Amino acid sequence: MALATRTDRRPSFARTVWDSTVGKKTVMAVSGLIMLLYLVAHMIGNLKIFFGAGEFDRYAHWLRTVGEPFMHYEWTLWLIRVVLVVAVVAHATSAYQLSRRDIRARPSKYAHKKPRASYATRTMRWGGIILGLFIVWHVLDLTTGTVHPGFQPGHPYQNVLDTFSTWYGNAIYIVAMLALGLHVRHGFWSAAQTLGVGSRTRDRALKTVADVLALLLTAGFIAVPVGVMTGVVS
Repeated sequence: MALATRTDRRPSFARTVWDSTVGKKTVMAVSGLIMLLYLVAHMIGNLKIFFGAGEFDRYAHWLRTVGEPFMHYEWTLWLIRVVLVVAVVAHATSAYQLSRRDIRARPSKYAHKKPRASYATRTMRWGGIILGLFIVWHVLDLTTGTVHPGFQPGHPYQNVLDTFSTWYGNAIYIVAMLALGLHVRHGFWSAAQTLGVGSRTRDRALKTVADVLALLLTAGFIAVPVGVMTGVVS
């Protein structure tokens, strides 16, 4: 008599965590913090443009030689890019699935209106879509040069000047950075709650940190196109 084959295997621990709401929120929080650390470093690097073409171009070259001679040319940069892509995909996927789960949990409208959430909270989804589209455009514009007429490989200073010498380049960038500020403001505080850092005594401090981070990142990134438009960077 043949033995019955069991097909009801228990899911792995990783699968169980990912399928849970808490697991998805944790993935979203950790991936968001990884991107936030990158944004802070990226903003600081961008501000080097105010020190002239030589300083900015040397910084761009240094990014490709980090870790040499142990790491080959551009290996560290590509490693950072891979980590960022994984973080972006994990963040977007968990956000989308949590959103769908939330919609399925309440298929009908509430009988009574809920208190109005902050503007940042109500625009998190649209802000995420705007930032996702911006990332694609930003890479095609200043990394590959695909949508950048006259792109000059190895001359990032001039490429930045070219982008922000156009009205649409400035408009796309500034709108995206405003969306980023709102996203960071709400996302940082939410991540702190998810990871168990928040508490009644810490909430005010965490919200203040979120506000300051959002303001500094928005102002720091927007300073570059404003600098080009005003002739400070030329």
